[in-house]
Amino acid sequence: MNLFTLEHRLFIPHPALADFVSGILVFRADLRSMPNEVINPFPPTPEQYLYFYLADPVATRKQDESFFSEKPGTMIVGAQLSRVDLNMGKNHSMLAVIFRPGGLYRLLGGLPMMELTDADYDSSLLLGSGMTRIREQLQHASSWDQSKAIVESWLLSRLPKVKTLSPFDHAMRAAMQSGGLLPVEQLASIACTSIRQFERQCLTRIGMGPKILSRITRFSTAYRLFERRPDMTWISIAHSTGYFDQMHLVRDFKQFAGMVPTLLQSSLLHTPLRLQAGIRE
Repeated sequence: MNLFTLEHRLFIPHPALADFVSGILVFRADLRSMPNEVINPFPPTPEQYLYFYLADPVATRKQDESFFSEKPGTMIVGAQLSRVDLNMGKNHSMLAVIFRPGGLYRLLGGLPMMELTDADYDSSLLLGSGMTRIREQLQHASSWDQSKAIVESWLLSRLPKVKTLSPFDHAMRAAMQSGGLLPVEQLASIACTSIRQFERQCLTRIGMGPKILSRITRFSTAYRLFERRPDMTWISIAHSTGYFDQMHLVRDFKQFAGMVPTLLQSSLLHTPLRLQAGIRE
């Protein structure tokens, strides 16, 4: 007998938003019948996020911290380089805008993304007090389609302020579609710039260098495959996602998840939630 209810849906964004928003994710979890708190690991991903938490408050704990900090009802999350543990309460309802790498930089009008690396901020500080009003509208929405329409309408209203698409954004799209396997030289060529200039653009527009981005993208592809296909062996996951061997996969899991794959697998046995399984390029 299940002690929980899970629902999620990933919306494809409006075509006018698709070059900087990869998706709008709605996620609900009713865990009120479960006897203990549910703590979920969330390893880093190549995307950045705008979150709206619509029910129980969410608390987070970074990989090297021993305590949880409660978060605001709506927040922006920059590039993450290590795992964050989430305590989402027993009644969780969330909408997330998932930005393509470089998309949040464009939405925020060119704010250097190094300022957001391994950090999160109340979105009202960066996008204005209207974010609280949007959250209230989402809390009263009668359907997921209405929730998507509320956020999409706001995003469309921001389009005149969004920085224009550049060759760098095409390079980022290619990097994601390759699963992080394209060499930096090829990405710089797509971005129509030198390698050194491309590295500077990555720091400014994403908040990390291109080599770390490629590693996180490959790691994230492997981790999401594990969440979707827990029946696969780790060696099969390594080969399916472009790792030379399982030891390279283990190295990335140690760096970005803070533990080897088998320990992460054991920690997920204590939670029914798979928070990244539905995130796709």
